[in-house]
Amino acid sequence: MKIQRFQGFVVVLCLFAACTAKAKWDVWTVTETRHVLRDELPSASLAVNIAAARNEWVSFQILVRSEAPLKGVRIEPAGLAAPGGASLGASQAWLYRQHQTLIEKGTYRNDAFRAGWYPDALIPARPDAPAQSQAPVRFRALPFDLPAAETHGFWVDLFVPEAAAPGVYRGAYRVSADGAKPISVPVSLTVWDFTLPATPTLVTEFGSPAGRLRGYYRERAEAGIEPEPKDWDAVEDQCNSVLRDHRLNAVPPDAWLTPQEQPDGTFAIPRENIDALREFIERYHVNAVQTPHPDTAVKDPEKERVRLHAWLAAFDRAAVDLDGPDILFYTYLKDEPNSAEQYRYVQTWGRAVREAKSVVKVLVVEQPWTGPDQWHANISWGDLYGAVDIWCPLFSLHRQDKAEERRALGETIWTYTALCQMEPTPWWQIDYPLLNYRVPTWMAWRDGMKGLLYWGGLTYWGETDNPWTTAPFYTEKAGVKEGEEAPIFNGDGSLVYPARATGSEGIVPSIRLKALRDAIEDFEYLAIAERQGKAEEARQLVRSLTPSFFEWQKDPAAYETARARLAGLITGSAPR
Repeated sequence: MKIQRFQGFVVVLCLFAACTAKAKWDVWTVTETRHVLRDELPSASLAVNIAAARNEWVSFQILVRSEAPLKGVRIEPAGLAAPGGASLGASQAWLYRQHQTLIEKGTYRNDAFRAGWYPDALIPARPDAPAQSQAPVRFRALPFDLPAAETHGFWVDLFVPEAAAPGVYRGAYRVSADGAKPISVPVSLTVWDFTLPATPTLVTEFGSPAGRLRGYYRERAEAGIEPEPKDWDAVEDQCNSVLRDHRLNAVPPDAWLTPQEQPDGTFAIPRENIDALREFIERYHVNAVQTPHPDTAVKDPEKERVRLHAWLAAFDRAAVDLDGPDILFYTYLKDEPNSAEQYRYVQTWGRAVREAKSVVKVLVVEQPWTGPDQWHANISWGDLYGAVDIWCPLFSLHRQDKAEERRALGETIWTYTALCQMEPTPWWQIDYPLLNYRVPTWMAWRDGMKGLLYWGGLTYWGETDNPWTTAPFYTEKAGVKEGEEAPIFNGDGSLVYPARATGSEGIVPSIRLKALRDAIEDFEYLAIAERQGKAEEARQLVRSLTPSFFEWQKDPAAYETARARLAGLITGSAPR
């Protein structure tokens, strides 16, 4: 009997110990621009040390992993305080859980691909308006049940207000879970003594996610999968706000930019549309607007030259009536002309528009050079000189010597990416390094480029039944012979996700969109240094990172170091 009672006592003690012991888990952080996949093991890096200018976003990742499952993982943002009483409240922090999807087949020509669970979509801890979802919430940021032996991440965005005092702000984020010892994450944010402008310097054209979203939900509603959002005005505002918060140009309604013919043969944009456009530009910090194609007004630009010029003059008056900062007006004349006929089209229309000397500039997605080794154009088609104001070559088709020739004539160079099946450039797919979304703006500034374009309107989800369960991808079917497998491009054309699964309508960002926002802010640092007369010093720094579009520093930490050196250059203080 004594032995049995003693054994029972031991059992009770063991049960008591099991109930009171804290589960062992790991928490660490990453501040560099890179993915953290599900199978990555913990590091010893816990403290967060970041820096930003005023009116800038800065981010870091909190990663968690445990050998045993944990329920109820929570993260509590804290306010940050600086000596002298300055503070940044917890409301300046936006928290997301990183949603992972399994990618088993790599993007075409990604020789370094490895299969795994890639984080991309971001589930907000505080979903945006416009409205509650009409469907049950499938994904919540917090609390999160952490599976055993899996690494999962949280993305933290901090915004530094324009009124923030420079200095070092400190605080701690609390990471907790049921049955685990809470862990404190020290956060140190240095606010540099300069301010990024609300309206970016870099011009962007990424299309309208709201426009693509309409088509996406219309198709799903017709198929009986799910209904369309009820309040499209609210959805469009939310989509435009996401673009603004990531430094991309929102797209105003076409109707506001459609000149109306007057009885005397002139054209004018109605005053109420000008007023609406002005409010839109100010609200979403827009620096460029795309005008309707001129073929909406005339069918033959040579025979109807007078009418074409009258139509273009409406935009000249609109530019004056906006009475605000300079806004670039441009028409997207042709996308990748790829035949003799299409070259003649650009030559005819582009020269007719340019002859009017209007504020409307002619953009053509093409490189400013021709030759027998050119991917798109055949040398027998002639050239597009005299027909283009804004040249927009692929990353891989940029040639700086030819670009300089056009810039010397007052023309502008942008760049863009779409699939990029040629030389190694910073390809924009989920399974490529996240840094690829950050480096092109350094290259663009170095080579005097003023704009960045991307196809797809950010919401190309057409080849997946649900982008939350299967990573979105694009399949290139052109030129594929029968029996051959078409190349795929993971995440191409999609930088946001439908928000309905997270509890609201509209869209939610991806990790890749965050990296792109950081890239545009990097460009702003370079532009500020240039405006201060320090372009050559900045250019030397950029060249050390990105010698060309085909060669760049692969270490994400190098860009953080360079960014800090740029801040020192701008403020006239260390580090340099």
